[in-house]
Amino acid sequence: MNFRDFLLLSAVCFVWGLNLVVTRWVVADAGVPPLFFAAMRFAGIALVLFWFLRPLPKNLGMLFLIAMGMGAVHFAFLFLGLANAEASSVSVVGQLGVPFSTLMSMAFLGEVVGWRRGLGIMLAFAGAILIAVDPNTFQLSYGLLYVVFAAVVASGAGILMKRMPSISALQMQAWIGLFSFAPLFAVSGLLERDQNGWGAFIEGGWWVWVATAFAVLGVSVFGHGAFYNLIKKYDISLLSPLTLMTPVWGVVLSIVLLGEVLTLQLVVGAAISLGGVFVILVRPNRVMPEAALGDKMGGTKE
Repeated sequence: MNFRDFLLLSAVCFVWGLNLVVTRWVVADAGVPPLFFAAMRFAGIALVLFWFLRPLPKNLGMLFLIAMGMGAVHFAFLFLGLANAEASSVSVVGQLGVPFSTLMSMAFLGEVVGWRRGLGIMLAFAGAILIAVDPNTFQLSYGLLYVVFAAVVASGAGILMKRMPSISALQMQAWIGLFSFAPLFAVSGLLERDQNGWGAFIEGGWWVWVATAFAVLGVSVFGHGAFYNLIKKYDISLLSPLTLMTPVWGVVLSIVLLGEVLTLQLVVGAAISLGGVFVILVRPNRVMPEAALGDKMGGTKE
């Protein structure tokens, strides 16, 4: 990989890590309901990427299911997680999309996993459990459980993508946005009726509006678009280990921007979990190379 492309990938990982911190601030500190904010994000994506909806993709029914898995359902759980858990912990636990995708490729696609990847899967989960369990009460963080559910759903959508014809990254983002925003608004209206989503969004002022624009333009347009341009040039086995810069940035930015505390529990848990993910990433998945990307797969197979 040339230095220019490495800088581009580093910028993408920085944007992804910063996005978790920004979203945590919006749904926890600014008080915008998480499902409502997810709906606003996807409405913005659908609006900005409207022209990428054409030509009409084949198999819209399958595309709808994928959009629910990678869009509405995945982000509903992820944003609920960020509303109830620190962004630094979410940054690490969110990487469980990689072992979940590997397990699903074993179950549904016949992938054979050797002892190294098997060990990596166990380490990834062990480290995540260490982070999620309160050492004083031995209770699991329900906020991080939402993040685990988000990883499972996105991994399942990745399996469905194997049945879809090729589609560009921005077209996929456009359809995910179009399919996702209305269900999220509806569910928000049902479950967050005691919270004034529109009021909180407007009263949040220009910082909340900038955060929404960043999620749409910075993450979905620049981040995913740039990343899938890199996939066209480089093998996934080279790119995927480098994407571990994302949780590192997530932890660092959570401490710097949100004032979260770097605990020994988080450091040890992150080292174990990310070490396990790294082991999985450096061993190629033959039937589903995209498994190495976890929940970053909302793009293309071209």
